Amino acid sequence: MKNGFKRIVKIGCTALLTASMAAGCSAGAAKSTSGAKTITVWANGSDNVRVQFEQQIEKFNASQSDYTAKLEFITSGTGAQSLSDRIIAAKKAGQTDTDYDVVEVSDNDAATYLSQAGDDIFTKIDASKLSNYSNLTVQSSYSDYLVPYRGTTVVLAYNSDTVKNPPKTADELYQWIKDNPGRFAYNTPSSGGAGGSFVLTAVYNFLPEEALTSTDTKWEEQWDQGFNLLKELHPYLYQSSGKTVYPNKNQGTLDLLASKEVDMIPAWADMTLSQIKQGTLPDSIKITQIDPSFTGSTVGLAIPTIGSNQDGAYAFINYMLSADAQNIALDSMAAVPVISYDKLDPDLTKSIEDLKISSYRMSSIGSLSTDLNDKWDSEIGTLN
Repeated sequence: MKNGFKRIVKIGCTALLTASMAAGCSAGAAKSTSGAKTITVWANGSDNVRVQFEQQIEKFNASQSDYTAKLEFITSGTGAQSLSDRIIAAKKAGQTDTDYDVVEVSDNDAATYLSQAGDDIFTKIDASKLSNYSNLTVQSSYSDYLVPYRGTTVVLAYNSDTVKNPPKTADELYQWIKDNPGRFAYNTPSSGGAGGSFVLTAVYNFLPEEALTSTDTKWEEQWDQGFNLLKELHPYLYQSSGKTVYPNKNQGTLDLLASKEVDMIPAWADMTLSQIKQGTLPDSIKITQIDPSFTGSTVGLAIPTIGSNQDGAYAFINYMLSADAQNIALDSMAAVPVISYDKLDPDLTKSIEDLKISSYRMSSIGSLSTDLNDKWDSEIGTLN
């Protein structure tokens, strides 16, 4: 009986250890079977982001023997706990030596991390450890903590077969929606950034420009005018069975555009261009930007202070600033490069020649984005 009890305890402890390591809480700097130290890279978003990282990690691992990178990816809109929530919770719980070695962070995410977990959530970047740092042509709004590795922006995607003269301004877009009932859609803002940008710009176009880069809760008092506009547009949007439908995720609206159920949507430029290239969107789909524009930003990489492989993190980030990694991002997901175009494959840069990071309308409202989405859920999502 004693031997049986010991065997049960041993099995239980093994299970607990396995679960603890899988949770990403205290994995430490594990070693691969080749003896190289593991770098765990964390990211979230749409599937094209995952595909990009998988290709870059494969090249990185083949390029050297000191480190082996592996990807932990959280697909947006799945209902899983967000990456920022996980890392912030781990930091607040006092965890150290975790496998949060490198994390993809947008400028907007950075505001959330820093406001909720403190300035010491990320390691201050030491540019002397990045030989490719001099390649950068742009900087993050949080350059002390983030190294940008790609640019991204939301644009207006439309079917050029049916829309000969797309709107050039926000007001023209809203009028187009009313003049073409049922032919425009945007996804629920909490399920994807394209719909989130549509909501954000509809609300913040009524506010001073400084509000777009502020986390001050005072701006919430001025959201009503924008929400009145969203309510006004509601009955003119895409419908099914007589009810307005807000698709789930960025891909949901792209699918409607591909099937010609709608003629126009807000969409990520990189997702749209990459899917046109892959043939999942027809060649008739074009992109344009309105004025004031939808929001865009740089997306960077940060090194959480609770990670376990800082040297490996620097090695991976340095690779992501190389021409090889930038060409992969450009080829696989039409990401706007953060290094000089003359270092890149000219055949690849042709597809994004009109997308310049310098012309992006940046947003960084931190946790206010959660409040904005919650307000949309309660006031717009329930209108049916």
